[in-house]
This record gives sequence, structure tokens and C-alpha cells, in this order.
Amino acid sequence: MQLVLHTGAHYTEQERLIKSVLRNKDAFSQRGIIVPGPNSYRGILRDTLNAMRKTPASAQAREVLLDVMLDDQPADRMILSDANFFRTAGTAIQRGVLYPAAPERMAHMAALFPDDELEIFLGMRNPATLIPILYDKSIDNSEDAFWDGRRPQDIRWSDTIAGIREAAPRIPITVWCNEDTPVIWSQIIREMAGIELNEKIIGGFDLLATIMSKEGMERLRSYMHSHQEMTEIQKRRVIAAFLDKFALEDEIEEELDMPGWTEELVDELTDLYDEDVAVVQRLPGVTLISP
Repeated sequence: MQLVLHTGAHYTEQERLIKSVLRNKDAFSQRGIIVPGPNSYRGILRDTLNAMRKTPASAQAREVLLDVMLDDQPADRMILSDANFFRTAGTAIQRGVLYPAAPERMAHMAALFPDDELEIFLGMRNPATLIPILYDKSIDNSEDAFWDGRRPQDIRWSDTIAGIREAAPRIPITVWCNEDTPVIWSQIIREMAGIELNEKIIGGFDLLATIMSKEGMERLRSYMHSHQEMTEIQKRRVIAAFLDKFALEDEIEEELDMPGWTEELVDELTDLYDEDVAVVQRLPGVTLISP
């Protein structure tokens, strides 16, 4: 079976994305693509992975999990989503490392499903806006526990993703930048489902509708309907142009509340993030979805 793991990250529209995927549940199921309701598997899968820190999973663990998730439905591909695959937001940064538990967790997933084709889908986010949120949510944001002598400039997605690749080398990883999601939303859904980019889906504008004015959305839908011959790249350019004109500023602006955070530091972290995304893109087994 092809097993797609949407692993967040936290605060990257992860719940909205799986809701959009679920809107296609019936159409996908006719093609052997199963999208279980998250509540049916998140708890039991999380408990299994936690238990595997102390002892290997039983030989029956895979079948038990699949019985719960599939509910007797035949499947060639299954899409699972949980921002806590790499542990909770409260432990997302420890000792200056982003998702330090991710490599071990994915090694356990590979051991749990040894004969299945696993794929990881991961939305990255600019550390300049993510670190303040994770600092606030951390179960221990003391200097030693959270930073351990490291600086914000030292927190890199490429370190985390390279660690996952080393721990679970047979699992390919597809990543994207959360900042790009309004433009590539529909492609992410199609890539997760493993379908062609020109195939119709439901929910391709779900995110746009939350950050664009009603007038803008109506004009965009009308324009798309009258220009159905456009390529995917052309559609993205149109979406970007409409966002420039009709975006709701209150929905896209972010307030950063972090001790010592300055505008200069935010700019520096953003530049480092751009450089780090290029590093991620070059990692073996990693595919970047970009506008």
C-alpha cells in the first residue's frame, strides 16, 4: 500500500489542508485512495509510536492499525494527517533543534509498515514567524531546555529533514513553504492523492477564500471559468495577481511576540530561511513544491 503521511508542520494550515482533502473523500475512494477521518487513527497511531520508544511493535500491529483506518475498504493509497507525527507543538523545539524526535518517529513508522510505500508530506514555515509560536507553546522554554546555547539563526529545516532522511532513507519527502500555500494549494492536494495536476478536485480555493475578499474570489472564479485552457503555472500567476489586489490584510499579517525579537532579526531569519529552502531542495529523496 502507498501510505501518505502529512506531518504538519504545526501552524501551517495543517487542519485546513486535511479538511480540503476530505472533501474529495468519496471521489478518491472510487480510485482506491482512502482518506480516513483523523479521529479514527490519530490517538491509536500516536500511542503505538510512543510505545515503540520502549519496545518494538508486535507483528500484528500493522494489521490492527490498518483494520482501524480502512474499516474494510479496499485501498491502494491512504492519506493520513497529524501535525503531531513528530511529537506535539510543546516539544517541537528542544535544545535549539526543530522537531528533534522526527528522525526516531519516522524510523518507527518505517518499522511499523515495512512492506508499504511510505511518503512524507511536510509544510515548512519561516522560523521568524514559527519560533515565537513554538516558544509560547513549549512545555519548557527555559534557556537551557529551549535553546541550549544555540541561536534562532541556528534553527534550520534542512537539519531536521536531513535527519529524517538518514533515519528512514526509503521514505521520500515532499515539502513546500507555508508562505506559498495559497498559490499551490490545489497541487498539494493532488500530489498527496497521487493524481495528475489537471484532474478536477474539490476545495482547490479553500485557503484562498479565507484570505481574499469576497469580491476578489468572485472575480477570480469568473476569470478561471472563462480561461479554462490555462496551464497550472499560468493559474498560479493569476492567483498571485489576484492576491496582490484583493488579499485581506488582517488575515495575512502576523504579530510577532517574542522577547528580544527585532525587525532586523526577522529580516535575517527570513533570508536564512530562503537559503535553507534551497538546501532542502537539494537533499536526496526530497521534492519541493514551489509556485
